[in-house]
Amino acid sequence: MTTLAPRRQTRQLKVGPVGVGSDFPVSVQSMTTTVTANVDKTLQQIAELTTAGCDIVRVACPSQDDADALPQIAGKSQIPVIADIHFQPKYVLTAIEAGCAAVRVNPGNIKKFDDKVGVIARAARDHGTPIRIGVNAGSLDPRLLAKHGRVTPEALVESALWEASLFAEHDFYDLKISVKHHDCVVMVEAYRQLAEQCDYPLHLGVTEAGPMFQGTVKSAAAFGALLSDGIGDTIRVSLSAPPIEEVKVGSQILESLGLRPRKLEIVSCPSCGRAQVDVYRLVAEVQAALDGLEVPLRVAVMGCVVNGPGEAREADLGVASGNGKGQIFVKGRVVRTVPEHKIAETLIEEAMRIAEESPQ
Repeated sequence: MTTLAPRRQTRQLKVGPVGVGSDFPVSVQSMTTTVTANVDKTLQQIAELTTAGCDIVRVACPSQDDADALPQIAGKSQIPVIADIHFQPKYVLTAIEAGCAAVRVNPGNIKKFDDKVGVIARAARDHGTPIRIGVNAGSLDPRLLAKHGRVTPEALVESALWEASLFAEHDFYDLKISVKHHDCVVMVEAYRQLAEQCDYPLHLGVTEAGPMFQGTVKSAAAFGALLSDGIGDTIRVSLSAPPIEEVKVGSQILESLGLRPRKLEIVSCPSCGRAQVDVYRLVAEVQAALDGLEVPLRVAVMGCVVNGPGEAREADLGVASGNGKGQIFVKGRVVRTVPEHKIAETLIEEAMRIAEESPQ
């Protein structure tokens, strides 16, 4: 695959069977929205995320009941489970003992966290459990907030590197770091500074990115800026939407940047006064029918003769529409011409045929 820049060289670590770092593909994470103590519902949601393409999943652990559920969830999940710990350092040790693939800690809001680093490092080393130091703008250590006056890129980076240095004092380096902010510009600058000052793998995220449309745009903008420079080893798109949507958006970002093998890609025109067919309807029908297709397939749905033939010819499958009919292209050749009401049906049939003939 062609990428915009070489990956930033990092330390390598394993989150369960998933490799994290510059030697491995960038992975997509999400987080369950269920109460973790409800094991059945949590595992059901993890299964749905797995089917959608999630590589690693995080579960919240705010209570003892949640902590008690971790062994079952970690043992039965098809993908690595990260325990998300805030406020209580004892749950970090519980998660490690439970067999979680990794633990995320937020130093800014765990009571006396720095005093517990030695104990946590020993337990994590004994169990081969990586730790993610997750610094967030909304819960920055009050000492650093007072020092910098507000949440700056420098404050976020200082917090992360300080905690990493405490683990290093105990000869523990299986760390992944994130420095999240809701502002894309602050977030990007923080990660760029962090990338220059350490070689730990980095987990990218725009925290509290917002509802579906806004959060998608903000995440794509920030991730694109960093990933195109080779910065970033895992990503999580934080949306006020079902977590399966986070996985879809994250996967699409990676596919668009050549960092994950593409599956279904629809190339379609925005429509204009030249269009002689209902492009919006055609695209909606084709996308709905082919959603979830696992084979790599670029489908061009074009509405006029200006760019239509060229785009359709370059795609695996495409249509150039006009005058109430559409020319169907397969691998650059016109294979048939059909009336407008048959375009969507024909494209779907051809797509399924190509999928069946593709090597799995």
